[in-house]
Amino acid sequence: MPIRTDLALEAREMRSGTLEGVESESFREGDVLITRVKIVNQKGAEALGKSMGTYVTLEAERMRENDKEIYDNICTALARELRAIANLPPDASVLAAGLGNRFITPDSIGPIAVSHLLITRHLKTLMPQELGDDVRTVSAVAPGVLGLTGIETGEIIRGVVEKTAPSAVFVIDALASRKMERVGTTIQLTDTGIRPGSGVGNNRRELSRESLGVPVVAIGVPMVVDAATVASDAIDIVLECIKKEDENHVFGEMFASLSDLDRYKLIFEALEPSAANMVVTPKEVDSLSNRVGKIIANGINLALQDSMTQDDIDRYLYVIQ
Repeated sequence: MPIRTDLALEAREMRSGTLEGVESESFREGDVLITRVKIVNQKGAEALGKSMGTYVTLEAERMRENDKEIYDNICTALARELRAIANLPPDASVLAAGLGNRFITPDSIGPIAVSHLLITRHLKTLMPQELGDDVRTVSAVAPGVLGLTGIETGEIIRGVVEKTAPSAVFVIDALASRKMERVGTTIQLTDTGIRPGSGVGNNRRELSRESLGVPVVAIGVPMVVDAATVASDAIDIVLECIKKEDENHVFGEMFASLSDLDRYKLIFEALEPSAANMVVTPKEVDSLSNRVGKIIANGINLALQDSMTQDDIDRYLYVIQ
């Protein structure tokens, strides 16, 4: 039973030493720690349990704060990394798909993000002279979830792709992490696509270049941690306290000697059947989801409309929304 995480960074952290087929680098830009993980062959994919491709993670502990400077820095870094991983020509059009259930707060960042995007596809047709040639064609859809629509998310998006023929699809969704401190403070970008609902164990048909016929860039933020992971982390803290009090404590030494995976399995089994499948999210998840959704939207806006400044984008959004 693997520890639940959608982050390639965490999958790499759980495996020590050098892994064949996996390349990684990290660097810091102010408040943002950026890590790039590349899985270059099948051995690397099997080692991490992820598809071959590039995974870029942006971590900012202060992302939860309502600070304008932090917001701008994260959006700027996100836009730059998004431009690099998407590698779109100037005339490419993009369909943004905000996945998730807008009525469940931790799962609503996809619909929130698309509601703040600069959507131009209709304006390029109705008023091309006012927009100019430098404005990229962007459309968006928030397809909902299977339980509300009765239609697979992949089917809806594939139908929209067939009708609108975008050059690429940007998919936005909530993810799961194995560390509580990464909830709402981490953004992952990948060119491998995404499997909707994977963060809470409801795997649906994947959205990828293979399934949609165009490049797919997935943008995700962990918004939940499963209960077994929280319990495991809490026990780690308790063990540290025990060691300080009694270095020879037998139970503490025995439990501390277990691997992360063995410890997770033990706690998962102890929590069954009622609590094993529970997920945990911060109490301020309402404001956090709104902030994260806006950060993703603004990062996409800056990445796609690279001829515009932040003031230009704000002005357009004010006029058209």
